[in-house]
Amino acid sequence: MQKITSYGNRQTKRLLLLILLNVAYSSLELFIGLLTGRIGLVSDAFHLTFGCGMLTFSLFAMVMAKRKADDDYTYGHKRLEVLAAFTNTLFLLFLAFSLAVEALHAFVQDESEHKHYLIVSAVANLCVNAMGVWFFRNYARISFVYRKAEDMNNHSICLHVLSDSIRSTGVILASWLLALGVKNAETLCLGIVSVAVFFLALPLFNASGGLLLQMSPPGISPSAFSKCLRQVGSLEGVLECYRARFWELVPGFSNPQVKEGSDEQAILKHAHSVYNDIGVRDLTVELQTRALST
Repeated sequence: MQKITSYGNRQTKRLLLLILLNVAYSSLELFIGLLTGRIGLVSDAFHLTFGCGMLTFSLFAMVMAKRKADDDYTYGHKRLEVLAAFTNTLFLLFLAFSLAVEALHAFVQDESEHKHYLIVSAVANLCVNAMGVWFFRNYARISFVYRKAEDMNNHSICLHVLSDSIRSTGVILASWLLALGVKNAETLCLGIVSVAVFFLALPLFNASGGLLLQMSPPGISPSAFSKCLRQVGSLEGVLECYRARFWELVPGFSNPQVKEGSDEQAILKHAHSVYNDIGVRDLTVELQTRALST
């Protein structure tokens, strides 16, 4: 437990350092952009500032998730990390859409001259984000098995800095291709980056959204739950088994109705065994006794 807590504190400190670096860099970029009248630098600075806001929310979720459950939040604050992951990926999907619009605009306007002063900005931003990818390298993959709510948050942070790194790489690549005389290089690079960011963010967006909507665990098929419900309902002494709820963040719940005088311990044991077989380890079974009318 102490090792897990220490790891969580280390990730929190790393994220704080990453945010501070991004804030310092975006402030410098904004100052230089306003001083020199470079609209591209000002626009990029505001983009980074908005991204810092998303990362700050993830940091806030990390800190709040460590608080113990209280009278107001009896389940604790873990779901806040899921909300942070959902917000982060929603921002990335918006980024992908805005890049696609920018690519379409560049194609329609037939812009062939790239703003070369953005190369320095892109390289510096890439260096900062490379540090972020290194900090959260254990989560640097598209699909991930989420065992805890914090896994979603950490994964979203990694995807955030990875997407920003891809965006910076696209700017550098577009400048290089334009220097070689490739037409519509900016449109091509923006389109590729847009598609890459979209497919990076979509799996986590679906996973975190499903969890917030209280979907059943994605690793277990609905047919498996239905089969378990039928198996419990077919036990001797069980009159009806019509209500079962399963969600990834809380124990599963089943509420069979049983005949008065039936072997309740045997029913409980079998119900737990049936659901354990499909991967449900945390389950509450509440038996309701009903006397049969004669």
